[in-house]
Amino acid sequence: MAVMNKLFNGGNLVSRFLRERDANAAIEFAFVVPLMLTLFFGMVEFSSGYAAQRKVAIATRNLSDLVSQSSAVTDTDLDNYNSTSRAIMYPFPLSPDYEARVTELYIDPTTKIGQVRWSKGWGANKPPLTGTMAVPTALQVGGTYVIFGEVNYKYVPAVGYVMARAGVAMSDTTYTRPRQSTCVTYGAVQNC
Repeated sequence: MAVMNKLFNGGNLVSRFLRERDANAAIEFAFVVPLMLTLFFGMVEFSSGYAAQRKVAIATRNLSDLVSQSSAVTDTDLDNYNSTSRAIMYPFPLSPDYEARVTELYIDPTTKIGQVRWSKGWGANKPPLTGTMAVPTALQVGGTYVIFGEVNYKYVPAVGYVMARAGVAMSDTTYTRPRQSTCVTYGAVQNC
């Protein structure tokens, strides 16, 4: 007991340290700063990633919508539509992380499955589609056509403090119906 009294006596170094309040702000600051920096950079990265995902969705809808407004398209038209969609992604860097594809599907009246009439893709992993593909139930109207657009983008955060430094894969797909005609003709496919 005598040792304890001696340690916590008013003139002792330990008791003075425990009573001292001048450095509280500095100690609290040292504990809080790493947490606050993590939250700040995390919010910056996630909000930038969310903005990139929104731009991917807008670029996809733009590509599909521009094609659906035409009654016939050429390679030049499709390349211009893709360039417009790529411009939407600004200020995010694109090469080689942006890939897109647009496809016209004919909904078979009996099976309600989309049959690819024509397709064009941009990027190493987006070759033209062939064959058939399932379409959402709401679009399964036999004997009609839909334009299927898709965009893939790899978002790489500027800091990489909280999110994956290698990047996050983002993608979106959309369907639109031709507006000016029953179908959109392209290349060798000239009749609906």
